[in-house]
Amino acid sequence: MSRRIGFVGLGIMGQPMASNLMKAGYRLVVHNRSRGKAEELTSEGAEVAGSPREVAESCGIVFTMLSDPPVVREVVAGEDGLLEGAGEGSLLVDMSTSSPVLARELAASAREQGVGMLDAPVSGGDVGAADGTLSIMVGGSEEDFGRAKPLFEAMGKTVTHVGESGAGQTVKACNQIVVALVIEAVSEALVLGSKAGVDPAQVLDVLSGGLAANSIMQVKREKFLYHDFEPGGKAEFHRKDLGIALDAGKEFGVPLPVTAIVDQMFGALIARGRSEWDHSALLTLIEEWSGHRIG
Repeated sequence: MSRRIGFVGLGIMGQPMASNLMKAGYRLVVHNRSRGKAEELTSEGAEVAGSPREVAESCGIVFTMLSDPPVVREVVAGEDGLLEGAGEGSLLVDMSTSSPVLARELAASAREQGVGMLDAPVSGGDVGAADGTLSIMVGGSEEDFGRAKPLFEAMGKTVTHVGESGAGQTVKACNQIVVALVIEAVSEALVLGSKAGVDPAQVLDVLSGGLAANSIMQVKREKFLYHDFEPGGKAEFHRKDLGIALDAGKEFGVPLPVTAIVDQMFGALIARGRSEWDHSALLTLIEEWSGHRIG
């Protein structure tokens, strides 16, 4: 495999993921809509390209980590996009959280010009991206998965091929349902315990030792307790993810009633001007409705 790899999208998640690829010995050609983000990686040896097309023209494998489905479509299939520059036999790997329907559509377009494509969204947030411990769920062909697996292992700890094109995005939608509902449940528990007079830290300690234990209480502990909502995963992006999940529910005839409620809660959070806060800021809604701030 060539050690020259492309990476498009260098935000909260993409930048540390790209850095981990370089630490693993790969040479990166990078592009970001805000050029400054790309130039930050030149000190680590990255080369900056002027467009997604330029990245694809110079690399046999290109990763993308983008904000939402419309941006994914634009970067992959739009003017000066990856498909305009990708040669036959190359591979595109979209690690954004996007739509299963769009993933299948773009993979079909790529196949028409002899290009492979994987949808490979991740779980683990900014901490997992920085530490190289992401969980990566991959949709696409076994052959393409095999080509990309060594690269995935430079960015993640758990790498799983879950099915054909679109399957990775479907599993990510499932993941985002669980994460959102757990954040909401932990928020309710913390406000209830605190308003009843129990130290919130002790609530987390006790819950973490029993059946209610979950990694969110560990990863988001400081954010819950100290209201430091510097984003690891932005509220606006998680609401986007729940919209994808709800659309999938409609497509497959699966009711998602509690997901719909938490989706509306994120809408209320965003309406309060907290769209760029960490998704754990859902806690602040429960606090406001209860007239009580924990801690």
